[in-house]
This record gives sequence, structure tokens and C-alpha cells, in this order.
Amino acid sequence: MPDNEIVRGGRLMRKLVWSTMAAFALLGVAAASAQQAQTPRKGGTIRMTGPYAASFGSLDPHVTPRAQDQIVNQAIHRPLYTWDTAANKLALELATDVQSSPDGLVHTFKLRNDVYFHNGRKMTADDVIWSYTRIMDGTKGYPGARYIRVIKGATDVEKGQAKEISGLKKIDDSTIEITLTDRVDPGYYLFPGTTAILPKEEVEKGNFAANPVGLGPFKFKEHIPGSRVVTERFDKFYKAGKPYADKLEVLLMAEAAARDVAFRNKEIDTSILGPAQYVAYRADPELSKGILEVAEMFTRAITFNHDVKPFGDKRVRQAINHAIDSELIIKRLVKDKAYRATSWLPPSSAAFDKSIKPYAFDQAKAKKLLAEAGLPNGFEWELTTSQNESWGLPIVEAIIPMLDKVGIKVKPKLVEATVLTEILMKGEHNSVISSNLTGPDSLAVLRSFYSKTPRTAGHYTNYSNPEFDKLLDAAAQEAELAKRNDLLRQANNLLYEDAPVWFFNYNKAVLAYQPWIHGLQPNPTEITHQYPEDVWVDTRSPAK
Repeated sequence: MPDNEIVRGGRLMRKLVWSTMAAFALLGVAAASAQQAQTPRKGGTIRMTGPYAASFGSLDPHVTPRAQDQIVNQAIHRPLYTWDTAANKLALELATDVQSSPDGLVHTFKLRNDVYFHNGRKMTADDVIWSYTRIMDGTKGYPGARYIRVIKGATDVEKGQAKEISGLKKIDDSTIEITLTDRVDPGYYLFPGTTAILPKEEVEKGNFAANPVGLGPFKFKEHIPGSRVVTERFDKFYKAGKPYADKLEVLLMAEAAARDVAFRNKEIDTSILGPAQYVAYRADPELSKGILEVAEMFTRAITFNHDVKPFGDKRVRQAINHAIDSELIIKRLVKDKAYRATSWLPPSSAAFDKSIKPYAFDQAKAKKLLAEAGLPNGFEWELTTSQNESWGLPIVEAIIPMLDKVGIKVKPKLVEATVLTEILMKGEHNSVISSNLTGPDSLAVLRSFYSKTPRTAGHYTNYSNPEFDKLLDAAAQEAELAKRNDLLRQANNLLYEDAPVWFFNYNKAVLAYQPWIHGLQPNPTEITHQYPEDVWVDTRSPAK
């Protein structure tokens, strides 16, 4: 996936149906079912990889929306909700029950009474309130603020106008009442890793990221910068009998070739596959037996900074969408390990409009649009990118000659993948090519283009359209699901017309796994974000 962000039960449990991609989803479910058919074994070491960058950004989950960091943070920390991959729906994680008011705004959670932090203290309602309040510290720009903002009074804290979030009320140690501003399922906003519940006393010691304390199935042991993070089983984890493994290691391997060698040498248990490896592994009689596939909720795109000329003119953005032969790039470079994007929302979204066709490859039309925008001779443009083979430098190199034919000169700016989000949050870019989580909740996802959303909360384009804002406001207050989805569909279609980004593709994620590892799941929110308490290794594993 990306280095960008996001969303993870109550009632609104929307089925994720990828009509055009069902075959791949079925493959993933079948593979996962086969893995889980055996009796789990206690002990052993799970060896996963951090494939997106040569370092970790932070082990403080509130600080980072990066997929790389969440691979580790998924083991150490947990938010109020989780994504139930097997059932394709949200599920309560740190609570046993939630009751909602008739108007859909007030939600009362009964917290689990068996949740302990790694320091031995039991989690209470105070920890939920403190964590959400910390996230809304407007001086920090925490990425999870984009979700907590849905709680009444959260923006007052963010603006420094209040010290407490008025929509959070402690009933007792195990009961908390959360009042929202919109009629939405709170699960979509309270399942991202960036909203994890943390222990105040440990955070306030200082340098929390260097010695994180959570309540997940594994506790932090050590971080060797540039190499790995090692975690150990937490014996007081709230799910009886879990985790199965004694240890979980996440090894840094940003280079596809390095992962390939390590996997073939049985030095790692899982490996994310890029386009070239996907073709090679499928063709191998043995390696093809250990492939987990899923259509993820990610939209790859070039994010234009509309504050930088000429990207504020939608004709320029439309021209770029017409000038690039996306189909050719997906076929030749991505090796069909992706699906052409037709808008921001993925096909799994109930608000997705199946009738929309992607921007046609039409360089004559691109030139015409540029001329209408007063740029008949084109312009020069700096594009920030990482080395990522699926949505980074190789893609940029492919679009350079295509854009050159319509007069647009692209100058790539290569950076580490770990800093892409920081660049976007600060607005220090003309444009950035990246992968963006665009599910499961359409309203939360589309808020990335809402004019009142701060840049630090995901509004990286600074796109502004009053009609779009009006549609989102109406959807937030609409109780009837069908009507809400229709409003969101209209908003998404408006984005397609305004082209605030270059729409590239929706990701097909592929994870290779060794024959001795079991319990992996085709998680559509990010395939590398496994729930390690469910994963186990049999006696064939070479790791002790």
C-alpha cells in the first residue's frame, strides 16, 4: 500500500463486494481458510517484513499514519474497533457492547474488563478520553484528528478553545458515552491505528516512541534502527489463549530483490510482492502455493497542491489525466497487479458509481485543455516520489515521455517513502505520487477533499468546491443509508469531474507466505496489517 493513512461494531456493517474483482477476493479467503484448518501451535517466532521504507517512522501510533509503522503498531497497540477480515465488517475490539440513541448521535460503550496495558495496569474509560484528547492537540497535528474530529467538541480542543472534549463522558470506569456531530457509525472513525488507546503515564514519561507500551498481543522488546523491531508475547492479552507465537519480528526490507532472496532462503515468513515478483511467483510450482491475494481499499494517485500554479486550474488537472496512458502502465509496468481507477472511492464502496468510465487517453484533448488554461506551450512541474515499484519512481519515469508530448516537463524529486506523509501534511510539494487508503467508510474518506478539513488531517490538495462541501454536509446528516450513499456518489462523481488528483489505480495486494505459517488473513484495509494474535507457525519453521 502507501505511506498514507486509515479507517476501521455497531450497526452499519457494510459488506465489501468487489464485483469486478471477486475472483481475487475468493482466492484470498480460500487460502486463509486452508491455513486455519489446522490446530494452532504455541511457541515459535513470526518473521514479517516492513517493505515500504528503509526505516520506521514512529512506534507512537498517534504520530504516524504510515502503513510501515502500523505493521508493528498492530502488534503492540489497539484502537476501540477493529476490522473483522473474515466477516468483512467492523467489530468492537476494546468493548463488549455499544448502545446507540434513536438519533444516531450518542453511543454508549461497555468496555472490556480484561484489558491490561503492558505495564500491568487495567484500561479504563479515562484512557479512552485521554487518548482522544491527546490526538486533538492542535499544536501537534496528529493524523488521527481527522477521525476524532467527528466527536462533539473535539474541534474546540483542536483550536485551543477548550481543554476537554465535550462529547466524551465517563459513566464509570468501564462505561463511556461518546456523542458525535454526525449520524455515522463510530466504528469507521475509531478503528484506524492512529486512534489507538494509550496509557497516559507511559506517554508522559517522554520519548514514548522509543519504548512504546500498549495493550496489544505483543509487547515491545527492542528496535534496531535500520534493521528490525522485536516484540514478545504479552501473557495478559485479553483474548484467551492468544497470541500463539512467543515472538514477532518485523524486519526492514524496502528492496524487492532483498525480500525475494530472504524469502527464498527461508529467512522471512511473509513478503509483499511487487509486479515483477507477482509474475515470477505465480509461475513457480512451489511458490505459487503460498500466495494470498486481496483487492485492497487503496487508490494510487498523484496529489496536486492546488495552492501551487497551475494546479489550481481544473483544466490543467484534467489535461494530465488525459495525457497519461494509464492502461498501458498498469499492463506493462504493474503487470496487471492493479485495477484502473475511475475516481477516488474504490469499487468496494457502496457509493461507487459503476457507470463512470476512466479518463480516456487523449493527448489531443489534453493539449486543448492546456491551451484553454492559457498554457499552450505547457509548463514545468516537480513531482515528489519514492522508489516504490508499484506507485513510485518507475511510474513517474513512465509518465515523463507521455506528458512531454503535450508540453509538460516533469522533474522527479526522489525522497524516502517515510517522509511522503510529512511533506503532504506540511504542504511542501507541488505534487506527490502515493497510495491512499480509500475505505471502508466513504464519508470519512471523502472528507480529505472537504474545504474545512485541515491539511494535517488529510486535505493534502487544498481542493475547494462549495457544491462538494454541501453534498458531504447533507450526507453526514442523512439517516437513511440509501440516500446517504446517493449523496456520497454525487460527491465522488464531482471529484472525478474536478480531477483534484491524477487517478491511477486501485491496488491488488499480494502476500507470499511460507508453508509453515498459518492464520494469515486477506485484510482489504492493508494486507501487511495482520492480526498477529491469530498467526502461528508450525514445527517446520527454521526460526526458534
